[in-house]
Amino acid sequence: MKAVIQRVKSAEVSVQDQITGKIGEGLLILLGISDSDTEDDLSYMVRKITNMRIFEDKNEKMNLSVTDVSGSLLVVSQFTLFADTRRGNRPSFTDAGAPDFSRDMYEKFILRCRDLGIPTEHGLFGAHMLIDMTADGPVTIMLDSAAAH
Repeated sequence: MKAVIQRVKSAEVSVQDQITGKIGEGLLILLGISDSDTEDDLSYMVRKITNMRIFEDKNEKMNLSVTDVSGSLLVVSQFTLFADTRRGNRPSFTDAGAPDFSRDMYEKFILRCRDLGIPTEHGLFGAHMLIDMTADGPVTIMLDSAAAH
């Protein structure tokens, strides 16, 4: 499982001119899933992202998590995080998870974040989406659950 995490002042995702998710201060999470991902990967990503101290404290040090600042999450499915660009000029996405499996893991990720009491909005799995955001910092973190094993 891979994620690109951006600290934002605000973000929204829309599908066909309809907003499907909108947050104020928090994290925009682009989440990619592969067929080799497990429940352990899912648990790791939820724990790591929700506890990541990338918000500034009163001393302007990145020392607070999204929960510490009462922030929200906007989760967007992003199979292109598994792009293989080693050959040719057209990326291959064979490492991305199958749609049914990936949708299930994506939905579990969202539910687990909500179960922690974090307001969590989302895009529409598999749809063409437009994302508007105001980056804060900018602070952008890449996370790969495979690196944790």
